[in-house]
Amino acid sequence: MKKKIIIIIVAITLVIVLICGLYKINIIPHKSYSNKDFNITTYISQVDKDEDWIDDQTDILENVKKYIATKPKYKSAYYGTGYPDDGYGVCTDVVAFGLKDAGYDLMELVNEDIVNNKEKYNIEKVDKNIDFRRVRNLNVYFKNNSISLTTDLSKIEEWQGGDIVVFNEHIGIVSNKRNKKGIPFLIHHANPFQTSYEEDILELYGNENVIGHFRIS
Repeated sequence: MKKKIIIIIVAITLVIVLICGLYKINIIPHKSYSNKDFNITTYISQVDKDEDWIDDQTDILENVKKYIATKPKYKSAYYGTGYPDDGYGVCTDVVAFGLKDAGYDLMELVNEDIVNNKEKYNIEKVDKNIDFRRVRNLNVYFKNNSISLTTDLSKIEEWQGGDIVVFNEHIGIVSNKRNKKGIPFLIHHANPFQTSYEEDILELYGNENVIGHFRIS
């Protein structure tokens, strides 16, 4: 009888650990909250780059959600078209496609900035088709051409859906969904095994790994 009780306790413990693990890595979906739940005013840009009657901040957020709805498969590859055209992509493509339909063609914009500011990019050979798909280049570009914001995740009111967040070797778009602490979810594409593209994972990356937080306009 005692042995059975021990087995039951061990089994329950393992189940709890498994559930906690699956929750932590977002296999089990997290409850989400909105700006309204934290009395945060949603940021509306005064710019409409592509003149579609949708402000840039909203446009970027809507477009990136349309992109991840296509469920791109993860693969790092070179494309003569610049933008992947075969249903595959990496983390930088989430940002590039999110901005593209809002009027910001990063392939052209990053290339132009590299040509005009080579000393900032430290690139030996300029290649328009791939340079805008590298995290380090995008970090430099956004530092030069967008609004730099806090990297402190505890300042939740300063993080808005449609912002761009850069890590040491990763990049994504800030979601308009938030966790129970008010920290926003991240829209990103990190690996071939990712089950969801919009995850409560910013805290898991940690403040120390956030090297840039930007807003286009």
